[in-house]
Amino acid sequence: MDLPVPDSVRPLRDRLLQFVEERVYPQEQVLERGMADPEGRAALRALQAEAKSEGLWAPGHPEHLGGLGLPFMDYVYLNEVLGRSEYAMFVCNTHTLQDSIMLDLHAGQEWRQKYLQPLVDGEILSPAFGMTEPDVASSDPTQLQTTAVVEGDEWVINGRKWFTTHAHSARFTVVMARTEPNAPPHSAFTMIIVPNDAPGYRIDRVVPVMGETSGDHCEVTYDNLRVPLANTLGERGHAFTIAQQRLGPGRIFHCMRFLGQAQRAYDLMCRRAAERTAFGELLADKQLVQKMVFDTATEISAARQMTLQAATLLDAGERARVEIGIAKVYGAHAMHNAIDRAIQVYGGAGLTADLPLERMYRQARFARIYDGPDEVHIQTTARLLLKPYREAAGTTPAR
Repeated sequence: MDLPVPDSVRPLRDRLLQFVEERVYPQEQVLERGMADPEGRAALRALQAEAKSEGLWAPGHPEHLGGLGLPFMDYVYLNEVLGRSEYAMFVCNTHTLQDSIMLDLHAGQEWRQKYLQPLVDGEILSPAFGMTEPDVASSDPTQLQTTAVVEGDEWVINGRKWFTTHAHSARFTVVMARTEPNAPPHSAFTMIIVPNDAPGYRIDRVVPVMGETSGDHCEVTYDNLRVPLANTLGERGHAFTIAQQRLGPGRIFHCMRFLGQAQRAYDLMCRRAAERTAFGELLADKQLVQKMVFDTATEISAARQMTLQAATLLDAGERARVEIGIAKVYGAHAMHNAIDRAIQVYGGAGLTADLPLERMYRQARFARIYDGPDEVHIQTTARLLLKPYREAAGTTPAR
């Protein structure tokens, strides 16, 4: 059960798959220690050097920045392979693509030289993006409370963010702050580039998440932090527009990585079923296990078609809001189900760190929350689906 890949990208995709399976998989337990750990960082750097030497570095980044410059749809197909290991995107530097595109579109020359090019080159291991806050619902970012006010030729930033991923290893954070208090909600915020060593930038803690106590999600306080007005990314009041430019294609890439995780879990489950014997017969001969295989194959196939449809529309210039919402919600559930069933077929072994499934299971739970929780995607998508019917009936939404 494999993805039909165009001939134009098949050789690169096959080389990438071999690299992920033979080079990245064996290093996953070391890479799990994170960028802040010396051994984890060294292992990542070594694999990044191998990826560069084999022509697998930054495949989706534009050529003028030093990437392979793959067309959007070709890069979409690679993302399923990258998704098989959560660390492959760091090894091949695809995790920086959204932030690189954002900086490429909106950053001034100083920041392009200081942050953008080193980010693409891998000199900077990771960017950080400061949006989510602990005291307001992140599903409604119009409530964000971090402020930036102008004093002379500087922004003065105050507030608290969390889930600022890789803040402890990044050189800079793009912060979304309220700058226009009298403007409409979606025009009240501005993106500002903040060096992580600026006075007033304080990492309070690494947030423990799903049993991980040394992870990468940081809580950050901005205490009268001052940066020049020249650090503004894009135009004042345009943070939501920039955020959507960053998140839109990113959701497609997430969905393809969901499929990569689901496919890896499916492969592990089927191998176990074909080899393990219980009560005198292979697990593969038991109807309940066969049902798990059937359901997983069905959900992966459906999620692939949903994701490719959304990607095709996005590549054609459509917003594809309905298709992206459907693919993101369904794909996250398909991934979770595939991993859950694989653990069940493995039994106790599936719960141990001897296999990647327990780590994959934790990551799968995150997928229903980040880049918009299921409930928001479902509500937004359903409203769009119902809109023509409401118009025909002459009815309006409750609010």
